[in-house]
Amino acid sequence: MTTIGFIGAGNIGGTVARLAVSAGYEVVLSNSRTPKTLQDLVSSLGVTARATTPSEAAAAGELVVVSIPLRAYPTVPVEPLVGKTVLDTCNYYPQRDGQIAVLDNDSTTNSELLAKHLVGAHVVKVFNNIFFKHLAALARPAGDSDRSALPIAGDDEAAKAAVIAFLDAIGYDAVDAGPLGKGGRRFAVGTPAYGTPYGQLSDDNGAPASADAIRAALGS
Repeated sequence: MTTIGFIGAGNIGGTVARLAVSAGYEVVLSNSRTPKTLQDLVSSLGVTARATTPSEAAAAGELVVVSIPLRAYPTVPVEPLVGKTVLDTCNYYPQRDGQIAVLDNDSTTNSELLAKHLVGAHVVKVFNNIFFKHLAALARPAGDSDRSALPIAGDDEAAKAAVIAFLDAIGYDAVDAGPLGKGGRRFAVGTPAYGTPYGQLSDDNGAPASADAIRAALGS
């Protein structure tokens, strides 16, 4: 059974963990506090979930989801992630993260910051453009006419293929937006592909967004 590690288990991380468990994956969860603070979530997920430290979650996962406030990216353990595919769900919100000059002047992107920190890992940007309640509600089986798609961006083709397979297993199609930097900018905060394709935030159920709809929002 494939194991998915989680560094951060908030709204997006916890939702992805729930989808992963439903799809038959084992999940290993961690946060910035202690494993004990995740026991309620672990109990709700069942016997294929457990909580541990970030370093242990990074080591345990065959795929590892990083879902933390961007300001905390320097705390992500580096060595256990060498050679691994890392799913980056982080977004830059200055009101929360503080001003980061290289992001404010657009000389780099938040996913590239994480990739620069995680030397030897293969970072793929994903889950950044969808409200967590919509992410939970819109998962559909393969072939369903209402199946939604999520954009991804990354520089390693094998890592992107692994993420596409994971998305398929948890109920989503994928649209490859391109390289981590240029492609990631296409569904960053404030772009047409950010949030809007999946419906209003006031509607917890969201609205299905096909691969064609996501390509249109990306401008491709």
